[in-house]
Amino acid sequence: WNLLGGILEEVHIHSTIVGKIWLTILFIFRMLVLGVAAEDVWDDEQSEFICNTEQPGCSNVCYDKAFPISLIRYWVLQIIFVSSPSLVYMGHALYRLRALEKERQKRKAHLRAQLEDLEPMPEEHKRVERELRKLEERKKVNKAPLRGSLLRTYVLHILTRSVVEVGFMIGQYLLYGFHMSPLYKCTRPPCPNTVDCFVSRPTEKTIFMV
Repeated sequence: WNLLGGILEEVHIHSTIVGKIWLTILFIFRMLVLGVAAEDVWDDEQSEFICNTEQPGCSNVCYDKAFPISLIRYWVLQIIFVSSPSLVYMGHALYRLRALEKERQKRKAHLRAQLEDLEPMPEEHKRVERELRKLEERKKVNKAPLRGSLLRTYVLHILTRSVVEVGFMIGQYLLYGFHMSPLYKCTRPPCPNTVDCFVSRPTEKTIFMV
C-alpha cells in the first residue's frame, strides 16, 4: 500500500483538478475503507459460511461456488488495475520533466557562452546577463506542462482507467450482483441434495458491496 500510495502521490502532482479529485476518492473512499472496515466485515466469509449438512467437502465446494473470488481480493485487484494506467502517464510526465530541465540547463550554458563573446558590447551584455539571472532565479521545474503528447497520454490514461473501472463493476455484478442474500442454495457435488448455506452479516456485506 505504501508503494502504491507513493506512486499515486507522484501522479497527483502531474494531474488536473479532476485527476486530483479521483485520487482523493481512491484513497479516502476505497483504500481507507478497504483497509479499516471492509476487511473486518469480510474476514469471516469462509469461517462463518455454514451449510446444513455434514457431508465431507460439501461446505467447501458450496463456498467456492458462492464466492468464486474473495471480494476483498477482488477490490484490491480493482485498485491495482485501475491505478496501473497512471504509471504510464507518470513515466511520460517524468520523461518530459527531465527533458525540460535539460533544455533549461542547455539554455543557461548557451547564455554563459554568449556573455563571454559580448564583452565589447555593454548593452547586449547586460541584456543577456539579465536573461541568465532570470533563468537562474527561476525555480527548478517540478511539473511538466500538460500539452502536446503529454496531454494525449493523460487523456488516454483517463479513458483506459474509466474502461477498467466499468469492467470491474460489471465483473462484480456478474459474480455477486449488488445484494448479498443471507441464504445460498447449493446443489454442487458431493452434496447429496439441495443444501441451504447461510452467509454471515449479509446486510453489512451488501452495504460495502454498494
